[in-house]
Amino acid sequence: MSRFHDRRVPGESAFYRTRRDELLEAERALRGQIEAVAALRRALPPGGLVEEDVCFEDAGRPGSPAPRETKMPLAGLFLPGRDSLVIYGWMFAPGGPPCPSCTSILDGLDGAAPHIEQRTALVAVGKAPAAELRRFATERGWRHLRLLSSGGSGFNRAYGSETASGAQMPMLMVFRRSPEGIRHHWSSELLHAPAEPGQEPRHVDLVWPLWHVLDLVPQGRGDFSPRLSYD
Repeated sequence: MSRFHDRRVPGESAFYRTRRDELLEAERALRGQIEAVAALRRALPPGGLVEEDVCFEDAGRPGSPAPRETKMPLAGLFLPGRDSLVIYGWMFAPGGPPCPSCTSILDGLDGAAPHIEQRTALVAVGKAPAAELRRFATERGWRHLRLLSSGGSGFNRAYGSETASGAQMPMLMVFRRSPEGIRHHWSSELLHAPAEPGQEPRHVDLVWPLWHVLDLVPQGRGDFSPRLSYD
């Protein structure tokens, strides 16, 4: 019998239950830590004001008609009644191909977008031209995720989605609308923090379903890496 609950899986041994309870204790501690970190993230003080001239090329949503007016300021990305905006910095340079790992993340976010947008705006920003982003997303079968090109701005460089040499980087960003203007709230800076030897940054794993599922199974992540196609 578990010391945490009265359920038992058919055929399990006492040894299995002992080990499972040890793991469950660690899972409970992790749950508390996740909640505590989320609270710290929400409580961050106001970040830096965003320059008012930040503007993108709007590719729209692949499942909807292409926008007639493509010039879109950052302020135009917020949804009515919602004062936060989540941006995924998509590693997709002009001429492509897009990053397979980023694409794996966006595969999941496309399906989740209608749910997420009940609470906050969500967009993906790539450096490739809007037509290129939209064409790839349509071929991919995406329908809901709003896509924008940052090709004509310094946005990627300013907010950590591009290196000084021009290499594209995956980056999650959160912005907040306030009476003073739009402020940066949070970015996935774990990308830049020291990691244990052999450990990936995992800075965007919190929105990546792939690894959450593979972490459940005995073989784990292994040396698997996502690809654009498995044909």
